[in-house]
Amino acid sequence: MPTKYRYAEMTWPECNAAAKAGKVAVLPVATYEDHGYHLPIDTDVLLATEICERAVARVPDEAVLIPAVTHGYSPHHMDFPGTITIRWDTFIRYVKDVCLSLAHHGFTRILIVNGHGSNTSPLDMAARLTVVETGGRCLVAAVNHWGLRPVREAGQALRSSDFGGTSHACEYETALYLALRPELVEMEKAVDETSPLPPSFQTDLLAGKRADGSVANLMPWWSAMTESGVRGSATAATREKGEQWLEAAIQGVIELARELKAVELPARVDHHK
Repeated sequence: MPTKYRYAEMTWPECNAAAKAGKVAVLPVATYEDHGYHLPIDTDVLLATEICERAVARVPDEAVLIPAVTHGYSPHHMDFPGTITIRWDTFIRYVKDVCLSLAHHGFTRILIVNGHGSNTSPLDMAARLTVVETGGRCLVAAVNHWGLRPVREAGQALRSSDFGGTSHACEYETALYLALRPELVEMEKAVDETSPLPPSFQTDLLAGKRADGSVANLMPWWSAMTESGVRGSATAATREKGEQWLEAAIQGVIELARELKAVELPARVDHHK
């Protein structure tokens, strides 16, 4: 019988055995929001969950796929119908509680894989709080799937858009969706929109911050920056690029999970004693 890797499909003794075996718990997190005229609102959810699903399926002896957290922090998108958001503090506590539950059952390594940019800061906090509240017994890392090393490398090799072309409902996200569910993508409705922000506040999923500005963050209301919901070059996306980016992301999750599993730290020391 093939090794089970989906946490939700395991019996409780199998969950216990997975934790005792030292498997990495991989937790996809995303949100539902506008993604232009051409992509469904489940874009972030689909990309994050499919990347994690396919990665963990390849290494079932090393990792476990935790059911996804599909609602995230997205209040600035609420001018666009379809968006669902939860409060930042609710979101942090929710993800932390999931992680603390896994830690309670014996998992000592948790990898959060994020698919929505504005989840980044809250997820970092949820990960840090889990480490603190478990006394360091459980190490929790969080990564955006576009930040995975193989994805960034493939991004530079495959993209045809300039800086800002991979930002939201863009060349990168559209290509991935084309690789996963092409029948749901309406490419004839895809448009390109550029950022109205000065260089210091511009960002690109695959390239990061602009070299000619400061590394600063600013997030206005989304409707003030885009008419369609797109920011980037959606029309540059192809299924072929998406298939290669998808493979890079799968490899990236496996690579990072193995790095996290290999981390060995000495016990914390209270220097007040």
